[in-house]
Amino acid sequence: MNDLLIEILEFVYLKAIIYYSIALMLSYIILLIFAGISIDRNLFFSRLRHKEDLLQMNNAPGVSIITAAFNESETITANVHSLLNLSYPKFEVIIVNDGSTDDTLQKMINHFELTEVTYFYEKKLDFEPIRGFYKSSNKAYANLLVIDKVNGKSKADAINAGLNVSNFPYFLNTDVDCVLHRDTLLYFMSEILSERKRVIAIGATLRMCNSFIYKNGILKTIQLPKNIWVRFQELEYVRSYLLGKMGWSYFNAVPNVSGGLGLFEKEIVMNVKGYDSKSFGEDMDLIIRICRYMLENKLEYKIKYIPQVLCWTEGPDSLKILIQQRVRWSRGLWRIYGNNKKVFLNPKYKKLGLVIYPYNLFFEVLAPIIEFSGVVFMISYYIIYQQGIVLILLFIIYFFSALVSTFSVLYNQFIHNYYKTHREVYQLVLTAFLEPLIFHPVIVFSALKGYANEIMKTKHIWGDMNRKGLKQIENNEE
Repeated sequence: MNDLLIEILEFVYLKAIIYYSIALMLSYIILLIFAGISIDRNLFFSRLRHKEDLLQMNNAPGVSIITAAFNESETITANVHSLLNLSYPKFEVIIVNDGSTDDTLQKMINHFELTEVTYFYEKKLDFEPIRGFYKSSNKAYANLLVIDKVNGKSKADAINAGLNVSNFPYFLNTDVDCVLHRDTLLYFMSEILSERKRVIAIGATLRMCNSFIYKNGILKTIQLPKNIWVRFQELEYVRSYLLGKMGWSYFNAVPNVSGGLGLFEKEIVMNVKGYDSKSFGEDMDLIIRICRYMLENKLEYKIKYIPQVLCWTEGPDSLKILIQQRVRWSRGLWRIYGNNKKVFLNPKYKKLGLVIYPYNLFFEVLAPIIEFSGVVFMISYYIIYQQGIVLILLFIIYFFSALVSTFSVLYNQFIHNYYKTHREVYQLVLTAFLEPLIFHPVIVFSALKGYANEIMKTKHIWGDMNRKGLKQIENNEE
């Protein structure tokens, strides 16, 4: 009797894995189709918009660019130049030195000719004390404000400080290791101003920049990442921004705006008390809270994603740092979904409660648990029963995963002509077939470790990203 019950449970679990895999693959196909429609629509209308006209507008909405810096001595001046070089008629750059223990602040003081100033503000958000404000005596950097504050042990705390003292109705949150496209603000604001609905957040495509070459924070040469771990991340970003962002953007159901590059309406973020400094996934946490705020107050809104590559970020180039990063992200994801249980299948929250939350719960949050247990079960099932269908199922899942990634690479290349050589495209396609075997198991392991740490309330230690910095060229090297 017990043996029969075990066999029945095994059969049911195998069926459940098969149906789960089919549902996931079908959802990918659907998202790919609508991502294509969304991208084609965006590219068509972007050609009709004259974003450069914003440069002539005296009443263009102002934007505050806010980024946090902690021990970023290697990259800080080049990245601040990147922000200052953006093309837009009205913006300010706010750098929050979050208690750096290296010479990050001193490098900015020396390079940008900063002096300490008196700055009055009303504290409306939670963040650690500010020690000083710095402005430049050089008119070329008149729109730069540097804040020196006590370390708040999170990016969210630092961004709250910058947001609290910012002056404009929109703000762009980016990481200090990111380099932005010169027209980033023009792309974003032209999208916002052309929409009938109120756009409360907008994001764009991010890519890896580890092998790129810059001059004064301006991108000069695009190259496929040479490091294998960074190359895997490049592939992941290409796929996730096609499936996870542009596909959902068609339905106005974007689940997250990346912390690396996101522009928000300041009023809404202030109304929800800014970023949660205790969150390990402050970007997704903020999106869920502002969506809940809009829905609870019966306000129409839209969150957009655009397909243009507007941001390049330095990814972890070692296995240790990659795992460290993904453990933190996974821990934040588990906490966010645990804190928002009331949203699940709640009609009051419309697409957020009926579509976005359930989909991400089953196919993002629980996916590592289901995948790990499923693979262990199927391998064990094959060893015991010698059922060839198990190997066939594993191969189908592997091949489909590689095929989706390959399609994402080729489609992105067709749209943007991003890489200039066929060899780089072929190498990234090859990476698509290696990823399920090497990179994905690392991500699943990191997620399970992050979940375990969150459930057991293990103290989190913020590690050092060990950034290598941007490869700069001098004038005589051009």
